[in-house]
Amino acid sequence: MGLTLEQVVPWGRSLEEYIEMFDLIPTDRPRHTLDCAGGPASFNAEMTSSGHSVISCDPIYQFSVADIEQRIQDTWAILKDKVTAHQNDYIWNRFASPEALGATRLESMRKFLQDFPEGLKAGRYAAHELPVLPFQESQFDLALCSHFLLTYSDHLSEQFHLDSVQELCRVAAEVRIFPLLKVSGEPSPYLPAVIAQMQRLGYKAEVKPVPYEFQKGANQMLKICR
Repeated sequence: MGLTLEQVVPWGRSLEEYIEMFDLIPTDRPRHTLDCAGGPASFNAEMTSSGHSVISCDPIYQFSVADIEQRIQDTWAILKDKVTAHQNDYIWNRFASPEALGATRLESMRKFLQDFPEGLKAGRYAAHELPVLPFQESQFDLALCSHFLLTYSDHLSEQFHLDSVQELCRVAAEVRIFPLLKVSGEPSPYLPAVIAQMQRLGYKAEVKPVPYEFQKGANQMLKICR
């Protein structure tokens, strides 16, 4: 059974957040970037407007702008209320309040929605999903995966994670995954196995600190290089 829109919980992040989540700097932004499980983030739109080459993949891109926009309207207040109910699990230095967080997320998703039709035509958005991607080997300099792998360890199996990370390493010279905690805030139990597998395959896999922390304790990424 394929993805239905009712399964989608859109919660887009900005370029500024990506830069800190993945410890990117202007000279560090590669020429060809894959944003895997990108959702309605504004990363692609903002990077493209700055002259960078980005492809975002996510099964949500099979739906229309109108459908995604409606789903955002249906769910964003619910998500904001959930954050409010659990606000002690977060660090409120980046966002002044749950209301400010919600407004920031809406702005990022607005930028995505504006860019999506043209980006879809240009091939910058594609409805592909892990653990198998239709890209060529080493097609990208960098693959980023935010709030999907490891985050949903309670919903996706260890084998799914092992296959997905290996697939990202097939299509990109470097892979960065953030955060390393589950939605619940606990460390992902799959992280050691992922690191061990990639090291056995000859990759350098290491946990690196990043200058971003909203969910308490979520201030590290997994970096994997050939």
